[in-house]
Amino acid sequence: MVKEVLLDNKAFSVTDFKQELERGRKSISFTLKVQGGQHYHDVTSFLYKNAFEVRVPEMDLAFSGKIYEYSTSLADYSDENSFSNFKLRLIEEK
Repeated sequence: MVKEVLLDNKAFSVTDFKQELERGRKSISFTLKVQGGQHYHDVTSFLYKNAFEVRVPEMDLAFSGKIYEYSTSLADYSDENSFSNFKLRLIEEK
């Protein structure tokens, strides 16, 4: 079971990891838990880049990819005592 994904060498602890091949391109999806407040701001600011060097060390998987789907579960982003589930799907860029 994959527990870590690196985006531009920034490590994220993940759950619900899935790997697929879509129209000949690598695709991964996963969930990560993000704390509200400053941490939420830092993660969302980082993800706005949209394109990343993706690595999954546990699977010896690496590709250049971009965010294809992205959602969050939290409405109050400023509450540092709350957590949001971020669901991401990245697809390989050709």
